[in-house]
Amino acid sequence: MLDASALLCLLKNERGSDQVISALPRATINAVNLSEVYAKLVDAGGSEQKIMKAVGALHLKVEPFDAEQARIASTLRLTTKAFDFSLGDRACLALAQQRRATALTANQAWADLPNKLGISIEVIR
Repeated sequence: MLDASALLCLLKNERGSDQVISALPRATINAVNLSEVYAKLVDAGGSEQKIMKAVGALHLKVEPFDAEQARIASTLRLTTKAFDFSLGDRACLALAQQRRATALTANQAWADLPNKLGISIEVIR
């Protein structure tokens, strides 16, 4: 499961992007995280057309944010509050937990999450 930070790392060709590239064939992103990526790129001055083209070329599987993920994300709020996690962060973790998959992120704070979450996390840098 790609966190927004991991996809942004790839799109900006930053350190750690090679790990994202190798995960792409099996990667999934939550629609909330994809929205976050679009917003960050627009904020950086990207045009909608260029952003859509760059993201579309990756052929990512995009999962809707469903009621079960909303429930899981809300239960993660208390555990992640000290880390100042956004809804997008918790949406990625919720999808990873729901699918029993690894969450791929560039956010170093995720490495400090308590093991009791039962979510596999890989920090790419």
